[in-house]
Amino acid sequence: MALTVLYFASLREAVGTGREQVDLPAGVATAGELRAWLRQRGGAWAQALAEGRAVRVAVDQRMGGADTPVADGAEVAFFPPVTGG
Repeated sequence: MALTVLYFASLREAVGTGREQVDLPAGVATAGELRAWLRQRGGAWAQALAEGRAVRVAVDQRMGGADTPVADGAEVAFFPPVTGG
């Protein structure tokens, strides 16, 4: 399954790219599983997407969570929480 992963703000700075195409292995079917799979790369990905770190996710431009399914061709965006005021 191939999809596009987008990184925004501090995550983009941490991993050194704003966009990448990935081919997922069998068994990666949700945004949470994608995040865990990316974390396995180690280094910047392990730190930026660390378990317990506040990271939001959107799948095909809709806010989601760890259990949100990802499908072939999907666009998955990871970004830090946004505050305003």
